[in-house]
Amino acid sequence: MTELQRLRDAFRTALDLPADAPVDDLRYQDFEKWDSLAHMSLVATIEDEFSVMIDTDDVINMSSFAEAMRILGKYGVDVK
Repeated sequence: MTELQRLRDAFRTALDLPADAPVDDLRYQDFEKWDSLAHMSLVATIEDEFSVMIDTDDVINMSSFAEAMRILGKYGVDVK
Protein backbone atom coordinates (compact mmCIF):
# COMPACT_ATOMS: atom_id res chain seq x y z
CA MET A 1 0.00 0.00 0.00
CA THR A 2 1.35 3.43 -0.92
CA GLU A 3 1.80 6.27 1.54
CA LEU A 4 -0.91 8.17 -0.32
CA GLN A 5 -3.35 5.29 0.11
CA ARG A 6 -2.46 5.03 3.79
CA LEU A 7 -3.23 8.74 4.24
CA ARG A 8 -6.52 8.40 2.38
CA ASP A 9 -7.46 5.49 4.62
CA ALA A 10 -6.51 7.49 7.72
CA PHE A 11 -8.86 10.28 6.63
CA ARG A 12 -11.67 7.82 5.93
CA THR A 13 -11.20 6.14 9.29
CA ALA A 14 -10.97 9.32 11.37
CA LEU A 15 -13.86 11.04 9.59
CA ASP A 16 -16.03 7.89 9.55
CA LEU A 17 -16.33 7.75 5.77
CA PRO A 18 -16.99 4.78 3.50
CA ALA A 19 -13.92 2.89 2.27
CA ASP A 20 -14.35 4.26 -1.26
CA ALA A 21 -15.16 7.88 -0.35
CA PRO A 22 -13.05 10.46 -2.19
CA VAL A 23 -10.94 12.48 0.25
CA ASP A 24 -8.29 14.24 -1.85
CA ASP A 25 -10.31 17.49 -2.03
CA LEU A 26 -11.49 17.59 1.59
CA ARG A 27 -11.07 20.87 3.45
CA TYR A 28 -11.75 21.50 7.13
CA GLN A 29 -14.26 24.33 6.76
CA ASP A 30 -16.07 22.75 3.81
CA PHE A 31 -16.90 19.34 5.29
CA GLU A 32 -19.34 19.16 8.20
CA LYS A 33 -18.05 15.84 9.60
CA TRP A 34 -14.61 17.41 10.01
CA ASP A 35 -15.23 19.32 13.23
CA SER A 36 -12.74 20.01 16.04
CA LEU A 37 -13.23 16.60 17.66
CA ALA A 38 -12.83 14.80 14.33
CA HIS A 39 -9.75 16.92 13.68
CA MET A 40 -8.04 15.63 16.81
CA SER A 41 -9.05 12.08 15.90
CA LEU A 42 -7.60 12.62 12.42
CA VAL A 43 -4.30 13.90 13.81
CA ALA A 44 -4.06 10.94 16.20
CA THR A 45 -4.88 8.49 13.40
CA ILE A 46 -2.22 10.01 11.13
CA GLU A 47 0.35 10.00 13.93
CA ASP A 48 -0.35 6.33 14.64
CA GLU A 49 -0.37 5.31 10.98
CA PHE A 50 2.90 7.02 10.12
CA SER A 51 4.66 6.82 13.52
CA VAL A 52 5.16 10.58 13.73
CA MET A 53 4.46 13.22 16.36
CA ILE A 54 2.88 16.26 14.74
CA ASP A 55 3.68 19.55 16.46
CA THR A 56 1.02 22.01 17.54
CA ASP A 57 1.51 24.48 14.68
CA ASP A 58 1.11 21.68 12.14
CA VAL A 59 -2.00 20.37 13.93
CA ILE A 60 -3.54 23.82 13.64
CA ASN A 61 -2.48 24.24 10.01
CA MET A 62 -3.76 20.84 8.84
CA SER A 63 -6.81 22.26 7.10
CA SER A 64 -7.07 20.01 4.06
CA PHE A 65 -5.98 16.69 2.66
CA ALA A 66 -3.36 18.47 0.55
CA GLU A 67 -2.02 20.26 3.61
CA ALA A 68 -1.81 16.94 5.48
CA MET A 69 0.33 15.62 2.61
CA ARG A 70 2.63 18.64 2.86
CA ILE A 71 2.89 18.39 6.63
CA LEU A 72 3.75 14.70 6.51
CA GLY A 73 6.53 15.56 4.09
CA LYS A 74 8.09 17.69 6.84
CA TYR A 75 8.28 14.54 8.94
CA GLY A 76 9.96 12.49 6.25
CA VAL A 77 6.87 10.77 4.89
CA ASP A 78 6.83 10.91 1.09
CA VAL A 79 3.14 11.04 0.24
CA LYS A 80 2.70 11.08 -3.55
